[in-house]
Amino acid sequence: MKAAIITERGVPPGVTEIPEPVSQPGALLIDMDTAGLGGWDVLGAYRLGVQYPCVIRGEGVGRLADGRRVYFGERAVMPYGAWAERTLVPVEEVWDVPDHIDDRTAITMGIAATGALVPLEQANIQKGERVLVLGATGTLGQVALQLAHYLGASRVVAAARSADSLQRLLARGIADEIVVLDGADDVAALKAASGDGFDVVLDLVCGQPMLNALKATRWGARIMTIGTGAGRQVNLDIADLLFRSLSCIGTGQRPSADRRKLWERLLRISQEVGIQVDYVDYFLDQAADAWAAQIAGPHAKITARIRA
Repeated sequence: MKAAIITERGVPPGVTEIPEPVSQPGALLIDMDTAGLGGWDVLGAYRLGVQYPCVIRGEGVGRLADGRRVYFGERAVMPYGAWAERTLVPVEEVWDVPDHIDDRTAITMGIAATGALVPLEQANIQKGERVLVLGATGTLGQVALQLAHYLGASRVVAAARSADSLQRLLARGIADEIVVLDGADDVAALKAASGDGFDVVLDLVCGQPMLNALKATRWGARIMTIGTGAGRQVNLDIADLLFRSLSCIGTGQRPSADRRKLWERLLRISQEVGIQVDYVDYFLDQAADAWAAQIAGPHAKITARIRA
């Protein structure tokens, strides 16, 4: 079968023929239809302890032998993954996809949307509060902007570096206001967009942007950091955190049953709200191009058709 394979650390994937997975107790064989790619796949592929060669992990939608359409996250049995014509996944990680849910929505409401919903709910958004999403142009950020409204925020502001991507969010009504983080005077720009201060900051980047955003919050603000694209270490003036709270949230370490409930809930919310996300679609043979696009920051969810 064809699969997108990573052969060594730092080397992009290539598509080649590999042996098909063999059935084993506690796992299900899945014929793949659509695979997703995220920043966590790129990071995870080159971590210490990864054994090569391996298939791009990803998440995906496919079919079981009995014809059932199913979703799974990044937990295929190594060395297999979503970016192959067939994969092997532990039984508890294989979840039925409702007929009315398309493949791309099923994938987007998995890892990315869970990463948005968990910290936003922990922030306990109150009706009428102002929410800032830092790093808002990616998939998780786009979903988070819409979930913040759903959870009761009166004003949701998107901040990121890409002016064009931010303008698209504004034009589609996903964000109420945008802030381009161009380094000129980001603190002043964030303060201008905050009214009398943000109540909640969903921080997808950490580093200096988080420190700047902290200065645009009001007393009682909750800052929820879930990403470190702008740096993992910060030189924090503790006075900026006075009467505020800062939390670092992990969203993928929950038991399978809990993650499944979150996913099923997000599928319902996606239909109720009509959640919109930008997509860039590839085919399996274009895995190297998809990988390069993810590294460059696509401001969209990358998916691939595995079988035409």
